[in-house]
Amino acid sequence: MSSPAVSRTVLLIATLDTKGAEVAYVRDLVERAGYRAMVLDAGVLWDPPFPPDIAAHAVAEAGGGTLQALRVQGNRSSALDVMARGATAIVSELHRAGSIDAVLGLGGSCGTAIASAAMRALPIGVPKVMVSTVASGQVAPYVGVTDMTMMYPVVDIAGLNRISRQVLTNAAGAVCGMLSQRRPDAVDRPIIAATMFGVTTPCVERIRERCEASGFEVVVFHANGSGGRAMEELIRAGFIAGVADVTTTEWADELVGGTLSAGPTRLDAAIETATPQVVSVGALDMVNFGPRDTVPNRFRHRQLYAHTPSVTLMRTTPAECVALGTTIAHKLNAAVAPTTVFLPLRGVSAIDRAAQPFADRAADAALFDAIRRELAPSVACVELDLHINDPEFADAMANRLLHDVRRHVASHASQQTHAIHSS
Repeated sequence: MSSPAVSRTVLLIATLDTKGAEVAYVRDLVERAGYRAMVLDAGVLWDPPFPPDIAAHAVAEAGGGTLQALRVQGNRSSALDVMARGATAIVSELHRAGSIDAVLGLGGSCGTAIASAAMRALPIGVPKVMVSTVASGQVAPYVGVTDMTMMYPVVDIAGLNRISRQVLTNAAGAVCGMLSQRRPDAVDRPIIAATMFGVTTPCVERIRERCEASGFEVVVFHANGSGGRAMEELIRAGFIAGVADVTTTEWADELVGGTLSAGPTRLDAAIETATPQVVSVGALDMVNFGPRDTVPNRFRHRQLYAHTPSVTLMRTTPAECVALGTTIAHKLNAAVAPTTVFLPLRGVSAIDRAAQPFADRAADAALFDAIRRELAPSVACVELDLHINDPEFADAMANRLLHDVRRHVASHASQQTHAIHSS
């Protein structure tokens, strides 16, 4: 078939020992659409029904094992780990070499674990479709913070039938459709990352407006655990020019035991990449849980607030605020790029204003005092007698960030010019 798309390649990942017929079906669909199909075999049980482009023994070796040893051992968990490592290494190298343009995986729980691990190693924007029998359940461990598309096959991927053919046809059409799309031409502006919760929305919206008016593109992340992790990954990937980390509430869930933790590496990426940032204490007055009856027994006596029927908030105590302030200060003390902490002395969230449910000046004071005490002199700290959602507070954060990002970019450009002239 003659098509300008013929040079573009879709990598198919599956365990051919159990999914051979299904992969062959999808391979033919992809090729009929004018794309090249490349097949990676991640199966270890027995030989595949047709020769793949990348054999299982090569995947095992790339993962630090051998196919023969995996078959002899018969340890499913060990085999999964080896094949996932191997598939990830091979897919990463294929993408670096420009040999693949999209990935489509088929699998049950093991096949999904292997294929999704490889997909998570690919940059945002590379089409990733996973047809998986686990797609109707909790998929966070498979998707992580990538732009992977999960498709539930309805029936098991065990033979071709009227239902599976239609689902697999749709999957092939989805990945080919993604490849056929072209983003409309647009000027790519430097990106500012910002973190937001409902209770800090006015602050972040004003910062976004100020930064966009100054020629930046603003990407807002919901500070719900996965949002914080996604932002950290994009910072590490080099997408972000500056960070307006208004809402550091995920640390409250990490330290106290709520449901929206972003993990212990939250705040690390901007430091590791020397990215300018302004940081505040948005929503550190709260820890997140689900419906009220899901709040752990040890917290039932605490001050609780029903944000929605599905979200229960718990007010942080002065002791918890000391721990939060200390942790955040210690993290930021390692910063080498311009970093400024902003403290809103009249409240850290919409429900921490005077007369609001979480208004607790003693807890806020404990938070602020810990930051003052533990923050290194190298990190600037600006205290404002304002609420976090006051326009003047947002303006102060935006002004400092815009100044620091421009200065940082100019300094970096100057260093590059000097290096070129010195070579």
